[in-house]
Amino acid sequence: MTHTIQPNNPEATPAPDATDIPAVSAPASSPATASPVPAALKRRIPKYSDLAPLMQFKKPEFSKEARLKRASTIWELRDIAKRRTPQAPFDYTDGAAEEEITLRRARQAFLDIEFRPGILRNVSAIDLSTEILGKSSRLPVGIAPTGFTRMMQSEGEYAGSQAAQAAGIPYTLSTMGTASIEDVAAAAPHGRNWFQLYLWTDRDRSLELIERAAKAGNDTLMVTVDTAVAGARLRDVRNGMTIPPALTLKTVLDASYRPAWWFNFLTHEPLTFASLSRYTGTVADLINSMFDPTLTFEDLDWLRETWKGKLVVKGIQTVEDARRVVDHGADGVILSNHGGRQLDRAPIPFHLLPEVKQAFTADNTKAAIMLDTGIMSGADIVAALALGADFTLIGRAYLYGLMAGGRAGVDRTLQILEKDMARTMALLGVSRISELTPDHVRLLNK
Repeated sequence: MTHTIQPNNPEATPAPDATDIPAVSAPASSPATASPVPAALKRRIPKYSDLAPLMQFKKPEFSKEARLKRASTIWELRDIAKRRTPQAPFDYTDGAAEEEITLRRARQAFLDIEFRPGILRNVSAIDLSTEILGKSSRLPVGIAPTGFTRMMQSEGEYAGSQAAQAAGIPYTLSTMGTASIEDVAAAAPHGRNWFQLYLWTDRDRSLELIERAAKAGNDTLMVTVDTAVAGARLRDVRNGMTIPPALTLKTVLDASYRPAWWFNFLTHEPLTFASLSRYTGTVADLINSMFDPTLTFEDLDWLRETWKGKLVVKGIQTVEDARRVVDHGADGVILSNHGGRQLDRAPIPFHLLPEVKQAFTADNTKAAIMLDTGIMSGADIVAALALGADFTLIGRAYLYGLMAGGRAGVDRTLQILEKDMARTMALLGVSRISELTPDHVRLLNK
């Protein structure tokens, strides 16, 4: 049958025969047969008794403890630290050399990984303890040496060493630290204290520091070897950074926003050093006046003969140098580019780690492999351990906590990292450090 259809004139369209209409099934649910609306979904005016349990308004807390507790990551501690610390000391901690490419790459390296978890493992109890250089550490991370620490926050090295003691991990005092070897040992008498050494052209002064460190109970000497000259730390140059901080018009204006920092700085003992009684001048000038650009591997031989405890070398950036320092008596190496503060575009320790581990395994080398630079979370630490590190060290991460809240801030840093590590390991399906293997981590951009 043919129909003429005129869309604009419905009345002109003839009705189709019943035989032209296809059979259509009835809808599955029509209004006549719709299911009733459950009582729980019917609208009603809420009762106060229903609302009361939901309206729990907390009283605002402004204490240091509350402020630190709200920080769940190291980055959040950094934000607090930046608000509470004048620009010059904050930038001294936060900055790196030249364009700061190395620091960005070091942090990005930890992000450019993929974890490979195992499932159906018993992870009801996580053990984060490990052994490093012959002694146990409750966590696989220690505090790295940092210079001018009391400039960042007045509690400085005392806060760091006491927090490390409480956490059961090593603390390293820097030659450039702002507390003496003896005072730090007295502040944390039951902690595991290490001492970091810059070898000077004046060997008698170096020997004096070594003897003081041994007498104060330090069991490990960490010699830093990547500082033939000072790196170009441009933030410090732009800020006119001096030791001690100078009260210029700029710093006075800066202080108006951070009165607590200046009050603490001005009402405590002036900065003193582990190796110097006093110093006034720029950071770069101090470094260049102290460091010895003539150091060679033979100086390590002298140091090995002089120091009877454990000896580790910090600043290793190639596999060849890692092997050589062990041949010259090192008990451990620290893969480090000085936090990106010396040579910009330097090798990234996290990328170097698998190569050094492979070389040491092939050589049957028993020296410890440690790593710093770029660590900002417990997951970073777990990744480093999985790829072959025996231990890790944090510098900036703990200093952010220090600037955010003194000793309590350092405690918070370690709490955050411990929680991160335990959670990451549980989700990976491992309960002990020894169970981590390279199979747990895949480098995405290598």
